[in-house]
Amino acid sequence: MTITKRNNKSSMHDIEKFRGQLLNWYDENRRILPWRALPGQVADPYHVWLSEIMLQQTTVGAVIPYFLKFTKTWPDVHALAAESSDVLMAAWAGLGYYARARNLHACAKIVANDLDGVFPNNQAELKKLPGIGDYTSAAITAIAFNKPATVVDGNVDRVMARTFAVEEPMPKSKPQLKAHAAKFFDGYTDRPGDLAQAFMDLGAGTCIAKTPRCALCPVSDHCVGLKLDIAATLPRKAKKKPKPQRHGDIYWITNDNAEALLHRRPDKGLLGGTLALPTTEWIEKGQGIIPLDLLKDQNSTDLGEKIHHSFTQIDLELPLKTVTTTSLIPSKDHQWRSISGINAADFPTVFKKAVKLFLK
Repeated sequence: MTITKRNNKSSMHDIEKFRGQLLNWYDENRRILPWRALPGQVADPYHVWLSEIMLQQTTVGAVIPYFLKFTKTWPDVHALAAESSDVLMAAWAGLGYYARARNLHACAKIVANDLDGVFPNNQAELKKLPGIGDYTSAAITAIAFNKPATVVDGNVDRVMARTFAVEEPMPKSKPQLKAHAAKFFDGYTDRPGDLAQAFMDLGAGTCIAKTPRCALCPVSDHCVGLKLDIAATLPRKAKKKPKPQRHGDIYWITNDNAEALLHRRPDKGLLGGTLALPTTEWIEKGQGIIPLDLLKDQNSTDLGEKIHHSFTQIDLELPLKTVTTTSLIPSKDHQWRSISGINAADFPTVFKKAVKLFLK
C-alpha cells in the first residue's frame, strides 16, 4: 500500500500501518547499544545526550568505546562538568570534530550548575544549550523523555527518500525529507522514543546505503522507491566539489632534558582546543610555507617523511621536521613535556600519526 497525501483518511491509515509494522519489527530486532534503555527501562537523559553528541557525523562502532570510557570516568553530568578541559579533550582525542567536545563541556557545566543536573525535556529549551541543534534536541526529546519530536538523522533521510521516491539530490531535498518524516512523528505520543530508534535501526541494518536489504524490510510494501526499482539509487547526492589541498610543516622539537614541545591549539578553528605538535599555518598547495616565528633562530632537519590526512573540509600534507634546541623559550600556548610521558593516543588523529613516527 503506497502512502499518498498526508491529510486524507487513506494516508493516515497507511501511516498507522507503517508505524505498527516498523515497531513490531523493532521489538524483535532492536540493537542493543550501551546508551539505549532496555525494554521496560527508563532512558537516562545524560546517556542519551552524551551519545547523541558523540554520534554527530560519527559511526556507532567508533562511538561505543568512547561512550563506555566517558561514562565510566564521568558517570553523571556533574562529574563531567567538574573535569578540566585538558583532560576532557585528551579523552575525546581521535573521535574528531572537536568543537563537539568543547560544546559538550560547556553544556555539562550549564546543566550541572544552572539546572541542578536536570536536562530540559523539550526541544525549545534544549536548543538553548551549547552543541544542541534541531536534530539533537529532537532525539533527546523523543528518546530520553518519550515526547513527540521529528527525529531525522542520515538513516531516517535514507528511509524517507526511498519510501517516498524523493529523487531531488541532497542536501536540497532535506526539508522535503523532514516533512515526510513529520507525517510519522507529529502528534505520535504512544512510543515516540521507540519510533525514532526503530527508524534509525531500520536505516542502519536493513535500508542500508548501497545495497538495501529490501527482502528483509518490514515496511517494503509502502516503499515507492522499491516499486519503481530505484531504491538503491536513493537518496541522491549533489556532486561534491574537490576539497582544497593544503600543506605545512610539522615539528618534533626536543631539548637536552629529554622533553618535546607540545602546542595547545586555539579554541576556534580546525582542531580547536586540542593538544598538538607545533606546525606552520596550513596553506594552499603551491604557496610557500611560512616558517614558524618560534623557530627563527633554530635549525631544522627534514626527515623525508610526510603525514597525509583528510578532514571534512580539506586534504592536508605535512612534512615531518625535527629541531633540537638549547635556547628555545616557548610561548604561553606551548609546553615542554617529558618524551617518556607523551602518548600518541592523547592527540587528534593527524597528530597521532606524526607522534608515532617521531617516537620511532
